[in-house]
Amino acid sequence: MSARREFDIGLEHLQKTLVEMGERVEKALGEAMQALEGLNGPLAQKIVKADPELNRLEERIADLGAKLIATQQPVAKDLRRILVALKISSDLERMGDLSVDIAKVALRLEGQTLIKPLVDLPRMAALAKTMIGESIQSYIDENVDLAYKMAKDDDMIDALYSQILRELFQMMGDNQKTVNQAMNLCFVGRYIERIADHATNIGENVVYLVVGTRPDLNQ
Repeated sequence: MSARREFDIGLEHLQKTLVEMGERVEKALGEAMQALEGLNGPLAQKIVKADPELNRLEERIADLGAKLIATQQPVAKDLRRILVALKISSDLERMGDLSVDIAKVALRLEGQTLIKPLVDLPRMAALAKTMIGESIQSYIDENVDLAYKMAKDDDMIDALYSQILRELFQMMGDNQKTVNQAMNLCFVGRYIERIADHATNIGENVVYLVVGTRPDLNQ
């Protein structure tokens, strides 16, 4: 087997593991929001307990990348492909942690009645889930246009987050009894906003991979 073919096989394995990690993060976020909307404690506990699996995937990606660098000694764009994959896995791990944080809010609120129907938080989460999948796809396809789309989606997330904060702070001002739950829902908005930021980081790294310069998409 040629050295090039061996590198391509190793890179394909690394990328498949990265896709698996991204799919698990999407699932974790979706289930965390489902647990929050239904204040479903058992589902929230499941998400918390599954977090070590994401950590193991990040470690596997790090091992695969280190092995490729050590055995194939890639240069230029081949090296960037590996380094960017390692950065992406780190962003995905943080997204997983933030999904766990959402699940923990669901656990804290279990047994309560939601102070308002959740509308914009699920919209934020759905958009963030799309960003996760598209950010990974932009890396696999080296699609700069899709990478730049992260910035537009992030702006939409930020606008929803600002709207949520205004509504929740208004509720807290009108009724002191809502303060504890409203603050927890504010935290959820912040966690989703941070997930979107990490997806935007992936977009930046994809642009760097393809063109060799890193834009600032988190402005």
